[in-house]
Amino acid sequence: MRFTQIKETCLYVRDLDKTEEFYHGKLGFEVIARKPGRHVFFRVGSSVLLCFLPDATKKEDVLPAHHALGPQHLAFEVAAENYDSIKEDILDARIKITHLQKWKEGSLESFYFNDPDDNVLEVVPVGLWD
Repeated sequence: MRFTQIKETCLYVRDLDKTEEFYHGKLGFEVIARKPGRHVFFRVGSSVLLCFLPDATKKEDVLPAHHALGPQHLAFEVAAENYDSIKEDILDARIKITHLQKWKEGSLESFYFNDPDDNVLEVVPVGLWD
């Protein structure tokens, strides 16, 4: 099997308005779909971030039922030369950085922050997994 990438990732949230305000209003992700009472979807580079209300999707009858409880984690990749400015943008948006992590014997760094549902988000520079 030869997969080319993860095309979509989903998080489960409690409030679609707060989710949209955070991911679109603060992080600047394009809203590509919204269904009241169910989901809001965002474009992130060549991927899609799906944000669902778990009570709606765990009762699916058209698609396979799915949901999750508790904080989930995902990382956003940025060009290495943009890493510091993205970190400043996050702080300027009044988002608290909760952790800085050194990788590859200190040659690379990532940072963590939370969304309104306490999902753990990370920003990593290109090259972290190379």
